Amino acid sequence: MKQIYNFSAGPAVLPKEVLQRAQAEMLDWHGSGMSVMEMSHRGKEFTSILEKTEADFRTLLNVPSQYKVLFLQGGAIAENAMIPLNLLNGKSADYVVTGAWSKRSVEDARAYGEIRIAATSEASSFTEVPSFDTWQLNQDAAYVHICTNETINGVEFDGIPNTHGVPIVADMSSHILSRPVDVSRYGVIYGGAQKNIGPAGLCIVVVHEGLLNQASPLTPAVFSWKTQADNQSMINTPPTYSIYIAGLVFEWLLAQGGVAAIEQKNIAKANLLYNYLDGSDFYYNNIQVANRSRMNIPFRLRNEQLNDAFLKGAEAQGLLQLKGHRMVGGMRASIYNAMPIEGVQALIAYMTEFAKHNA
Repeated sequence: MKQIYNFSAGPAVLPKEVLQRAQAEMLDWHGSGMSVMEMSHRGKEFTSILEKTEADFRTLLNVPSQYKVLFLQGGAIAENAMIPLNLLNGKSADYVVTGAWSKRSVEDARAYGEIRIAATSEASSFTEVPSFDTWQLNQDAAYVHICTNETINGVEFDGIPNTHGVPIVADMSSHILSRPVDVSRYGVIYGGAQKNIGPAGLCIVVVHEGLLNQASPLTPAVFSWKTQADNQSMINTPPTYSIYIAGLVFEWLLAQGGVAAIEQKNIAKANLLYNYLDGSDFYYNNIQVANRSRMNIPFRLRNEQLNDAFLKGAEAQGLLQLKGHRMVGGMRASIYNAMPIEGVQALIAYMTEFAKHNA
């Protein structure tokens, strides 16, 4: 059978070991006689899954005890509304726009109050993170919102600025658990699961307990972080199977040596592909080097009339989902935690052959 490498930006590749274990447990989880899909979310079986999933996540990200971990629905886009509902409280908020997703966050949040653009890299076509010393931050803001890895544009933050006590809210959907993070520097971290965590349908929110008491009175209970925290993320039926798969991914990641160990693998994969692109006169990446994403690597052919042929040939070689997002075009290789370095090597081998035959 042909080896397949899935470079999709999300829903994305999952570890083979996780899928095999889920397959083995599909009809009967640990002798319960039930699939996880069939369990009551309040029964002892699923409660044990949820508790272990949260504990392993806390271990992986070294989450301090004063932070709540919530397992919610609606993906990161739902948080675009939940964040201002839970935090704005009559104040303004500062947003930094570094790509398509942070731009979308601004558009969604504006329905709930005053949203200021503290910095943007739109003038450079989102090829960089604006220098921290150019950010125009309001010290009276309720929070500063950033997207620390832009999935579409391939831009990643390398560090965060000192906001002098204003909480930072970070969308980490497409690189969470790919590198160590000092959670204590953030007020809120959130991310959709379908990149590095598990299947679509789950969003994880990490929120400091000190931010749980300032929600608008108009906030629906299901959108209230405090209500969800008080009810173990189960004010309604949570996405149980997605949580279960996330738990298997966390176990797999711990077995790899945790986040620090997987970061080294991610650095090696990204360096391999970027070095190839930088040495090529057939392909290129135009993101500022300091802000290149390790997870999502966009690239273009200098002769874009060859795009369709490139994608068709890649698919024939088992290299799937390399077409760039419709907003930006070109190509994109998403190389999340579950992508082995052999996948990157196979991509480079194909790119080399394609360039040789089409130069």
